[in-house]
Amino acid sequence: MTRGLFITGTDTGVGKTVLAAAVMQRYRSQLPLCYWKPIQTGSEQEDDTAVVRSLGECNEQEILDEGVRLKRPLSPHLAAKLSDRRITIAETQQILTSHDRRQVSWIIEGAGGVLVPINESEQIIDLTQALNLPVLIAARTSLGTINHTLLTIEALRRRALVIAGVVLVGDRNSDNRAAIESHGAVTVLGEMPLFPEMNAQTVRDWALAELDTGRVLADHLRLAHRAREASKL
Repeated sequence: MTRGLFITGTDTGVGKTVLAAAVMQRYRSQLPLCYWKPIQTGSEQEDDTAVVRSLGECNEQEILDEGVRLKRPLSPHLAAKLSDRRITIAETQQILTSHDRRQVSWIIEGAGGVLVPINESEQIIDLTQALNLPVLIAARTSLGTINHTLLTIEALRRRALVIAGVVLVGDRNSDNRAAIESHGAVTVLGEMPLFPEMNAQTVRDWALAELDTGRVLADHLRLAHRAREASKL
């Protein structure tokens, strides 16, 4: 069974990729990890896998660089349509199945938010559910984040998905943090700044000092199945 974390965001460009690199930096000394981006759009302008490889200081065994790669920086369903193809969850799952690494905990990054369409009937949240992993949410600290984050939490819980926690990205905002924790019944596991110098050292230093100081993610990363964690609630 697949184990690890699925990293999603409340929006596109919210910080999922840097957070994935930070998780790699935080827990690689304790667990064998492998990062995977199943669906990447705008691949000619951005390469999230390359970013995680660099910021996370990943070796080749810690990266799975295969998946759906689409040139246009659009929603997956539209980028695929304009490329005369159709993405399916089954297609992405087959890639993971063909790279079975039983001792590895996967750090899997979604595309955009949870309700982003993959095709005419499937969304990123369907992929999340199919992978059956606890979800780590990246959310902005700025105005509007309470609504976006609570909507993301509600969508995930409607699918009975376990929420590992939330990481806020941007300038610290204690009021927004408190509202998200209270109204969302979740734990904020860190507040990641907009690094003035984005490099592996700044990401590593922040991750080791401030990400998940209570080690909540460590237990999730070891889970073989989501139901095991749900039974503790």
